[in-house]
Amino acid sequence: MTVSDVFQSSRDVIICTDAFDEAVTFYGTVLGLPVTHHSPTLMGFETGAFTLYVEKGTKHGPVFEFLVPDVQAEKHRLVATGCTVQEEDASIPRCYIRDPFGLVFNLGQSRSAK
Repeated sequence: MTVSDVFQSSRDVIICTDAFDEAVTFYGTVLGLPVTHHSPTLMGFETGAFTLYVEKGTKHGPVFEFLVPDVQAEKHRLVATGCTVQEEDASIPRCYIRDPFGLVFNLGQSRSAK
């Protein structure tokens, strides 16, 4: 098995919820996950295998992240193959893509990109 030369996963998974305070309490207190990031609208928790981010906002399921050398080029290529852009905000940066099979993932900029 080989890993893609273009798409490589990060260790980040994000959920968005309108029950932000309850989710933060659940993951931080009930599960006891250590906090790795703290802001008024985003909390990060270390799980061991990945970092779980809980974001304040409209509820959606988990979003995984793939790191690519050129976010815009890959976004256009994926849309041409039947994927849809679910949400995009360059200031975050965020480019949520839904593939034809229902998986939602963020396209992030890889560190090795020039």
